[in-house]
Amino acid sequence: MKTCIYLSYKGLGANLLHLAYCHEIAQKYGPVTIITLCNNLEAALKDDPLIDKIIFINKYHKRFIDILRLRNFFNSFNFDQIFIFYPSVRIYLASVLSNIKKVFCYPLFKKNKLHLVDAAKKFTEKSLGITDCSTETNYFIKENKIQNIKKNIDTKKFTIVIGAGSSGPTTKWGAKNYSNLINKLNNNGDYYFFILCGPKDKDLSNEITNNIKSNNYVSLYDKKIEEVIPFLCSANMYVGNDSFGSHITVQSGIKSLVILLDSPKAYTDYSKNYQRIFPENIKIENITHGSNLNPNDVSVEKVYQEILNNKF
Repeated sequence: MKTCIYLSYKGLGANLLHLAYCHEIAQKYGPVTIITLCNNLEAALKDDPLIDKIIFINKYHKRFIDILRLRNFFNSFNFDQIFIFYPSVRIYLASVLSNIKKVFCYPLFKKNKLHLVDAAKKFTEKSLGITDCSTETNYFIKENKIQNIKKNIDTKKFTIVIGAGSSGPTTKWGAKNYSNLINKLNNNGDYYFFILCGPKDKDLSNEITNNIKSNNYVSLYDKKIEEVIPFLCSANMYVGNDSFGSHITVQSGIKSLVILLDSPKAYTDYSKNYQRIFPENIKIENITHGSNLNPNDVSVEKVYQEILNNKF
């Protein structure tokens, strides 16, 4: 049976958050095809045997009048069934009008306060007729890729991914905080750091590394997604903003400390490997897009202590 999963999200992190449900469907019907609005999901899931194909779509998904074009797009793949992980009338109607025999979709007209984890879990359970779909899964990466990274670092050192980059400025903890944290850790232990920033965050990466007093780090800003991922999967811990990197590490069984400043807790609700850090005077339920919390309300000392508490 040729199965399609439609993920209506542009961010890599939001797509990876749904990996457990993609795997659940694939375990029942065989490797799946994912259609996504995320242009680098294919690179991130390159080694996943449960994913047959990933198709990036950057048209037909914005305007209601494009339904017939989207229908023709679906028809070109001859899918037998589709699972739509979003309450989209447009995607639903295009699927129904196509030659896809079975169409499963989130309840329509219920976009407000959509909890990504709860909604995906309930939808998968109802669609597959199961009662307890896990929200966690294993991220697939070829072992030789991890070993190639470990050949070039001192594996006796505790390796931390510093997730300094993110999709928006309001989610960032700040270069000064990260460099101060790294220097504090270096004064009290034996560490190695992977500085995770995207191509657009070169200045942020340089600002951090220029203020690190030891030469025990590598910056990843100039590397492609498929080059970055082996670094993430070979680390001992993730510390940083809510970004795609933490979704890789938690699903690789790595403890991940995420600083929440402008991200709903739903993004990190799904894995026991997450440890959330946020300002002490704020309730985690009240943190959402638009909170714009002051990064300095999360002290370097607080993050440092959380690292020590979760190190073993």
